Amino acid sequence: MTIDELYHLMLTTMGPQHWLEPGVAPAETPWEILWGGVLVQNTNWRNVDYALANLKQVTQFEPERVLALTSSELTALVKPAGFYTRKVPTLQGLAAWSGHYAFDLAKIRALPAAQIRRELKDLKGIGDETADYFSMYVFNKPTIIVDTYLRRLFTWLGVNLPSSYMKAQAMIAANWRFDFTAAREFHALIVEFGKQVKSAPDFQRSFLADQQLHLH
Repeated sequence: MTIDELYHLMLTTMGPQHWLEPGVAPAETPWEILWGGVLVQNTNWRNVDYALANLKQVTQFEPERVLALTSSELTALVKPAGFYTRKVPTLQGLAAWSGHYAFDLAKIRALPAAQIRRELKDLKGIGDETADYFSMYVFNKPTIIVDTYLRRLFTWLGVNLPSSYMKAQAMIAANWRFDFTAAREFHALIVEFGKQVKSAPDFQRSFLADQQLHLH
């Protein structure tokens, strides 16, 4: 089975996920996706929801208003998400970075994908996975997010990806011709599958049991 065949099998069986689409998304604005993507690191969404509710009440998620807060004020708002000594500087750095583009997401989206990713990675506290998540779900650049769910699924399908994030991503990209819609949908399908299928016995009872993925 190729990656494209896997994608279409999951899409046919599970149906479109409609992740983060206008009018469907749990996030109200792209800025909420950005702040939430930082706050969710090393915690769960329940804690993030509390922090986002606080942040919305004071800033309406606007980056200018986030920057206007002191570190102490911002810390008090996002404290429910934990690890605030690391996350607060990242939130501030992300807001300041957007300020270089007049806080205009359209201007950032007009940049080359490689530049957006590089500049995101240069920000303290943003790694490969988060940079790719933002690139695709906020800045509309198709990419492959090599998260825990993807690695686990590929392992069950007989493929052990390289431990290096970038090498794993390159390996998948070399075996799959994807566009923006497919990239977003595949990530959403993998995450939803991973939430439901959490162990090897679960996988053996799933619709993907006995399937093998073949990469070159």
